[in-house]
Order: sequence, then structure tokens, then C-alpha cells
Amino acid sequence: MRVVSLVPSLTEAVARSAPGALVGATDWCTHPPGLDVVRVGGTKNPETDRILSLAPDLVIANEEENRAPDLAALRAAGAEVLVTEIRDVPQAFHELARVLDACGVTARPRWLDEAERTWSSLPEPGTRRTAVVPVWRRPWMVLGRDTFAGDVLARLGVGHVHATHPDRYPRVPLEELRASEPDVVVLPDEPYRFTADDGPEAFPGLPCALVSGRHLTWYGPSLAEAPRVLGEALRAARP
Repeated sequence: MRVVSLVPSLTEAVARSAPGALVGATDWCTHPPGLDVVRVGGTKNPETDRILSLAPDLVIANEEENRAPDLAALRAAGAEVLVTEIRDVPQAFHELARVLDACGVTARPRWLDEAERTWSSLPEPGTRRTAVVPVWRRPWMVLGRDTFAGDVLARLGVGHVHATHPDRYPRVPLEELRASEPDVVVLPDEPYRFTADDGPEAFPGLPCALVSGRHLTWYGPSLAEAPRVLGEALRAARP
């Protein structure tokens, strides 16, 4: 089996679960560290010719992360493309199992069982907070409706202000974000790399939580530790 992954979190899942199967991945596929495969460009601009030159048995993609025209071009050239759709935590586990099965993994990996147990045994949050969750600035964009990251936060007791917005990643003026007066502003380090010096200053007086984007937005082995890592970051939120 020769697999090319165009989704960083799925790259990590396949590399951990089917050693040797992965022959290509995007420039953004940073896990597992030291991954030694051919790089095929970005998630939004993959080099289709290079992908095809690897003669993959399967290309793994995601309907949100990858562009339909690129996937159509791969299919037109004869590549088999598996496209995942992941909008909440249960769907993540379903799609991960589907991907690993397609990659020829016959035994369910331990990390997947551990991750599923972790999320299924989460206690009901004692308190619930509201949040604004920027994912980009210049212009400011936030989590909107129907997102995996939004579901992750909801299961940890954090409901984001724009969960019912018509758009999944709406552009919202900074003044409007401030005026919503959330209990916390959640600032992940991807896709935009918010840091202590880049992000919190835009929300004076509001508690800001700097969180790992990998644990907030990736669906893979990081799911097993995501509740703990995100919970610690949320509790550490400071104005």
C-alpha cells in the first residue's frame, strides 16, 4: 500500500498506524517529528504531478482542508482519493477508522482506543463559559457554525459566541468581537500563529487562552491528550 496524505492530522494517524505505507505528505505535515516522506506542497496548493509520480494506491484528503479542483484533477488522472468530512468528535472517530481501514490497517491501533475512551468518559462540565475563537487576523476570522474545533470546545464546557453564525468561518470586525463580551478569548497557534505578543493585546481586559492548534483542530493521535492539554490552557486564561 502506497499512501499520500494531504491532511496533517491524518498524516500523523497513518504514520503511527501503518508504518511504511505513507510515501507522500504536505509541507504542513509536521507530525510525527522526523517524518521522512516526499513533500508534495501545501494543503491548498498540492503539486498534483508530484503526487501522481509517487504512484499512490490512495490519496487521503478532507473536504475542508483541500480544494475540490485539486482532488478532481487527481481523480481524472486515475488516482483513488478518499475524502473525509469531520465536523464533530464522534465523526472524527468514525472517519479515522475508515481511513485506517482503507490504508490496510487490520488491528485497531491502541491510540485510537485510548482517544475514544478519553472523550467518552469526559465528565459533564461543572460550569460553562462563552468564548470568541479567532482563527485568523487581518482580517479577523472566527469559528462559526458546524466546526470540529467548536464541538471540541463545547465538550469542554466552552460555547463559542458565533456557533449559530450562517458561515463556518465568518469575518467579524474586531469591535464586534470585543462587544460580545465573552468569558474567554481562545487563541490557537494555527492556522494563524497567535502568541502572547500577537493576539491578546487586541482584547484588553478580556481573559485570553493561548491553546495548541494541534490539540484543538487535529483529529488523530493528539485526540487522546487534547482534553487535558486544552483544559490546562483554558484554566490558565489571563486578561
